[in-house]
Amino acid sequence: MRHTVRREHSGSALAAFLATRFPYHCLAEWAALADGGAVLVNGAPARPDLELGENDVVLYSPDGAAEPAVDRAVSVLYEDRDIMVVAKSGNLPAHPAGRYFRNTLWGVLREDLGVEEPSIINRLDRETSGVTLVARHSAAARACRRQFDDRSVTKTYLAVAEGDFAAPARARGYMGPCPGSAIRKKRRFEPSAADGPGPGREAQWADTEFFPEERRGALTLVRAVPRTGRLHQIRATLLALGRPVAGDKLYGLDEGVFLRFVEDRLTRSDAALMRLGRQALHAAELSFLHPADGRPMTVAAPLPADLRGLLG
Repeated sequence: MRHTVRREHSGSALAAFLATRFPYHCLAEWAALADGGAVLVNGAPARPDLELGENDVVLYSPDGAAEPAVDRAVSVLYEDRDIMVVAKSGNLPAHPAGRYFRNTLWGVLREDLGVEEPSIINRLDRETSGVTLVARHSAAARACRRQFDDRSVTKTYLAVAEGDFAAPARARGYMGPCPGSAIRKKRRFEPSAADGPGPGREAQWADTEFFPEERRGALTLVRAVPRTGRLHQIRATLLALGRPVAGDKLYGLDEGVFLRFVEDRLTRSDAALMRLGRQALHAAELSFLHPADGRPMTVAAPLPADLRGLLG
């Protein structure tokens, strides 16, 4: 990362400036990186409390480890001076984290698509392809995020699910930890007959509508419309319904595949079970109001070739 300090940021302390401007690290992390010599100002190592001046050049290089290979394919579906809507591949992280920095959607937006200050509004998992809304400036970002917070945005996904999904279904219930799982971050969907969340459980309530689109052998293409926005909501709900997403290492037919994946010891049997190298989930369509003038917008991305290939 290379950044030239503007006049409005002159006088800011280095670590505080970086934490505000590049929030993929928190203040303490940026301070530690500066103390460790990973942040240069005008070509020299700089302390976290260094006062920046206009036109100072701040340079940050990750630890030097090679980034994992990704598919940097990103297509622009719509753009204007306020927003950009893109379709990302099914092997591309959204934000810098861990060993990923340049090989992220954030990196592609800055380096290849010329978005100087991208704010990625709907963050998709690395293995989820499809429509992503990007704000070009802070005012647009606030207006877009407000719509997501208000649940006034309609999100439509396509998933290739294992088994026969014979009829439309609406799954309502609670998301929470998955007891008995060896994977700490895994979540479980628990159906509920209630009409809505009970007292104190608002943050865990999940509501998703599913519609079968086409059946191909042992697989079904399912359209999913989440009415809430919970972490791993579609994937965990489909597993609870007995129709897990094909290729899903965490919420698929065998969670042991995920454990072997992180240890880099997947077997041929695992590959055959998964059918493809990533989860078969695609953000197909996004409907929202334009942050500048409020006009309704619907932007769609077609089902990518790897998922279409699963269906023959």
